[in-house]
Parts: sequence; structure tokens; C-alpha cells
Amino acid sequence: MKKTSLLQEEKRSTILFLVLFYVVFYVYDIFYYRLFPAFPWLDVGTASTIWYDFMYVRYVVLTALIPLSIYLIKKDKTTYVKYILFLGYFSTNLFSDILYFKDSSLVYTSGNLVEIIIILFSPIFVTKKFTYFVSFGLIIKYVLVGIFIQEPVVVFPIIITIVISIIAFVLLHRILNYIKALKYSYDEQLEGIVKGVIATLELKDPYTRGHSERVAAYAMSLAEATKKYKASELNYFYYACLLHDIGKVNIPDAILTKPGSLTDEEFDIIKKHPVVGAEAIRDVEGIADNIGVIYHHHERWDGKGYPDGLAGENIPFLARVTAVADAFDAMTSSRSYRPALQFDVAYQRILDGQGNQFDPQLIELFKQIYPEWVQISKTYRKGVDLRGGEKHENS
Repeated sequence: MKKTSLLQEEKRSTILFLVLFYVVFYVYDIFYYRLFPAFPWLDVGTASTIWYDFMYVRYVVLTALIPLSIYLIKKDKTTYVKYILFLGYFSTNLFSDILYFKDSSLVYTSGNLVEIIIILFSPIFVTKKFTYFVSFGLIIKYVLVGIFIQEPVVVFPIIITIVISIIAFVLLHRILNYIKALKYSYDEQLEGIVKGVIATLELKDPYTRGHSERVAAYAMSLAEATKKYKASELNYFYYACLLHDIGKVNIPDAILTKPGSLTDEEFDIIKKHPVVGAEAIRDVEGIADNIGVIYHHHERWDGKGYPDGLAGENIPFLARVTAVADAFDAMTSSRSYRPALQFDVAYQRILDGQGNQFDPQLIELFKQIYPEWVQISKTYRKGVDLRGGEKHENS
């Protein structure tokens, strides 16, 4: 859902950018080169035949980018459109300026309104990359023009470009800060809701008290150790880990807290909790992107897990991470049917599961960060929330 929403916003921004670009481009060229040719800053009589021919080529090239842009937007490759459009304008405008002013007695004059539009509206894409691309691209254009026509006056449009770029970056910075504030507010609300849901589950099954938070902490530690993700990319993974057992709210108390062994029928009911949990968060923006963590955290590397019996790398990677964390905490926590195992015993059982229950490479990482997990367990059991602040004892 989130990816679809972002894609739609990208499309809207790109279409707006295209409309603004082409309206300003054509109107500016018509007025500047056709309706006002007698103005003192433009003596078209000195322009070469090659320049006139190239101007038509320029129109053809930029006009041809319209159907290409529409095609890319329809194919959900919208990101490329703005870069292609700018490169088309950059290259044709560069050659146009060089052809017109090289070997001309005219003093170089530029300052195309299109360039101002491109720079000032680049923040609508909410990405520093494109704004940098546009700003430095136009500065490079003027530097190249200055080199070819040997005219120091290009310093002036370079200064103007830098000033306008600074304005664009100020706007972009304000937009990004506003988005960051909204995201932070949303994350705070989401975390509160998630922990409220977990508290409800812990009331149903007191033996799981603190289990979800410890599993999330272990899983985050292991995921970070893989060096595959940035901290920001694991934010919603953390919430998914907290909710990995949420499907247990659908399991009868008599089964969930049964002190003895489960019958086959009872275990079949237990095995449904990942499916129920995944369905519960399917429409929750952000967490839904990590639905595989909830749905597949009981799959095994050898394919003997549930609910789908996936094996090896067919199991989503972060679900494999969560599986190790979940198993370790389950073994080191007291349950209705057995006391907690000692850490060294649980550690050895995790190693024994390498290549059959767990991803072999993850177990190699687990060996390295095991001391960190011991510390995480001690810290949580003392009532400290590793994501900030104090918690109630035994929460």
C-alpha cells in the first residue's frame, strides 16, 4: 500500500513537472526567438545557419521525449522521466548556446526561464539527489559554454544558478523536515498501538510476558549484524517482530496455557497463528511491508516448518532472522509446560539447528553476537526498553 501510494505521488509530481516544463519551454522560445527578434539583446541576423537548423533539431528532440515520458509513467518507471527530460534539455541547450555565441561578436546573454522552473520545482520530488543533479548540471553547462566561447561573463548566470539552487534547497529542507516530523508522529502512535496490542496478548498468556519485545530486540541485533540494512529500513521490521505472535489471540486459552503436551489437533490450531496474525496486520501501513515476518517466522530451513513448509532461501530473509530470535527467547523463557533453559543450553540448541531448522549463515552471525543477546536479555528483564525509556518491571 505504501509503495503504491508513493508511486502515485511520484506520478502526479512528474506529470505536473512535465506540464510546467513544456508550457514554459515553448512559450519562452516563441517569445524570445520569434516574436521579439529585434530586441537589442538578441541580434538574430548574426546567428549561423547551423544554429537555425539545430534549433529545429532541439524542438524535435524535446518533443520526442513527451511520448517516451508517457510510456515510462505507464510502465511505473516514473523516476527516470525527470532525469531523461533534464538531460535532453541540458544537452540541446548546451549545443544551442555554443553554436550561437561561438565566433560571434555578441556578448553572451543567457538566463532561460526554463532553468529557473527546473531548479525551483525540483523539490516537489522530495529527493536531494535530483535537486543536486539539476543544480550541478546547470552550473556545468555554463562552465562548458564559457570554455567554448571564451567568455567570462558566464560567471553571472553561474551565480544566479547558485542563488536559485540555494532557495530550492531551503524549500526542500523544509519539506523533508515536515515529512520527518509527520513520520515521527505516526511512528510514535503506531508503537503505542502495537505495545497496547501486545499487552492484551500478554494478559491472555502471562507466560509470553516480555517475549515479543525481547524477540524484537534479538532480531534487530541479528538483522543489523548482517549489514544488509540501514537502521531506518528496519523500523517497521521491529514493529512486525513485536507483533509476530499476535495471531495467538485467536487460540483458545485452554490450548495456549495447557501445562501438558498438545494433541495433534491442538497443535494444528497453534500452527494457524501466523496466518491469523498476518491477516490482522495486512492493511497496516508500514508493518504490512513486513508481513512475511509474521507469516513465515515458524518456517524451517529444511522445509519442515509451517504454515507453508517453505525451505532454504524461499523463506523471506527477515523471517529467517526472526525465527532464530523467537526460538532462542522461547527456550530461555519459562512456559506453562516447562521452566526456562539455561543460556548455554539454549545457545547449543541453536547451534544444533544450523542447516536444518535455521539458516546456516545466520547461525554463524549468531555465534558472533551471542554475548550481545545475553546482555539484551538481562537488560530487558531488568525493565529497560532498549528503544528508549524505562519500562515497568516484567513487562
